[in-house]
Amino acid sequence: MAPDEPAARHRATAAALLPLLGGAGNVLSVANCMTRLRLELRDRALVRHAELRALPAVLGVVEDGTSYQVVLGPGTVARVAPELARLAAGPGAVPGPATEAGPVTSEPVTAAPVTAAALAERGAALRAGRKARNATPVKLLLRRVAAVFVPLIPALIGCGVVAGLAGLLANLRWLPALAPGLAAVASGFMSLIAVFVGYNAAKEFGGTPVLGGAVAAVVVYPGVERVNVFGERLAPGQGGVLGALAAAVLAAYVERWCRTWVPEALDVLLTPTLTVLVAGFTTLYGLMFVAGEVSTAIGRFTDRLLGEGGAAAGFVLGGLFLPLVMLGLHQALIPIHTTLIQQQGHTVLLPVLAMAGAGQVGAALAVYVRLARNGSVRRTIRSALPAGLLGVGEPLIYGVSLPLGRPFVTACVGGAFGGGFVGLLGQLGHAVGSTAIGPSGWALFPLLRGNHGPGPAVAVYGAGLLVGYATGFAATYFFGFGKGRVAELNAGPETPEGGTPTVGGTALGRTGAAPDHRTESGAASRSV
Repeated sequence: MAPDEPAARHRATAAALLPLLGGAGNVLSVANCMTRLRLELRDRALVRHAELRALPAVLGVVEDGTSYQVVLGPGTVARVAPELARLAAGPGAVPGPATEAGPVTSEPVTAAPVTAAALAERGAALRAGRKARNATPVKLLLRRVAAVFVPLIPALIGCGVVAGLAGLLANLRWLPALAPGLAAVASGFMSLIAVFVGYNAAKEFGGTPVLGGAVAAVVVYPGVERVNVFGERLAPGQGGVLGALAAAVLAAYVERWCRTWVPEALDVLLTPTLTVLVAGFTTLYGLMFVAGEVSTAIGRFTDRLLGEGGAAAGFVLGGLFLPLVMLGLHQALIPIHTTLIQQQGHTVLLPVLAMAGAGQVGAALAVYVRLARNGSVRRTIRSALPAGLLGVGEPLIYGVSLPLGRPFVTACVGGAFGGGFVGLLGQLGHAVGSTAIGPSGWALFPLLRGNHGPGPAVAVYGAGLLVGYATGFAATYFFGFGKGRVAELNAGPETPEGGTPTVGGTALGRTGAAPDHRTESGAASRSV
């Protein structure tokens, strides 16, 4: 492949996305996390939802109260996002036809031939109904807090991998002269993460980002050790990311309050000064102490939960994580993971929660085996499995298990047993954690750290994945379908795995739609 072919492919993906999103005039902002484009749109009614989901590069679409999210997968999203932003902002961008998407129905799958497209439509209906039920103030606030941390994930991953490499070289006593450099590269970002949290928090909550960063910098300033609060001296970093988050949010509100009464002629002088002064002093003489107590409590609770709860705690956490992913609320755990990494150097929660993905993969494999004659669904599963193995679960959730119903529950069972296994070994003294957040599945292996070295940590986590795969498969194979359901799903027109459904040599498309010309390689990408 020529060096410029991947770049051309990403540009083509961005060019294909833009008109389906309503054109350049409808895209207000473009951001991305590990796997998703996060878009702020002027009018979501202009989005051509069905065609967007049908694009080969699109793994799924998620709508919540704060952003319109297009799942592209790790690596791809980071390259498509700047191209899309350039097209949306550039003078040469041509808006696409602004057609309103048809209404999403909530009717269940009927006796009509069940294809991947039908399951995708069912998944979209479930997602739309869930969105209407879950746009509560508390959940919207949690999503805003998660949005503060999502942009930090690439740096957390990069520094985590470097930290793991440094630990490996130290254990093997290789290249000792390189250790200080690796430590500096791995620890530099973490030592100042409070500033980045403050910057993003102020931006998310309507303040000036640099003022949020300035106030949050108080948390990590070495001179705070000379400040006495409640009879005790503060420690640099006390309160961690939670203190920085609270400080920056307070700064955003103080800044907005100042702008309601400060004269315009004095705004450039008084507003920043009052914002930094009021929020900074409140951080020093209140927020750092309170956030420090909360951070310490989180660390103690987590240690006690997995140290004493072991298998039971892992079982519950692994079993409930898929519903959190389905609701998009799993990102609310990012501040907790970040706090644990800042305190202890790793988070023991992530390897347990990652078992949910293993249960999902096992369930998908069982569906693949049971639906031997449904080539459409099998093609979707086969194409989505690589992403599922790397921890990107949305294609399998929304395109397969959730629309089918029972396989989603049995996937949770697989995650529960995998989490219980990892939790049990942690209780027995073989704890495993991750030095960064973001990836799961096989992508988590380079970030693992254990109390007995990287080798045992990899072994424990790998064995947990196998337990999740096996349990999810068995539970789905034997209990994932009601009486007669397998025959119903395998019935209907013959569906070759290498092409479109056919009856008497005539190609069939989606029910009630034009023929579906999807290729095998892109089926999973367009199944959500």
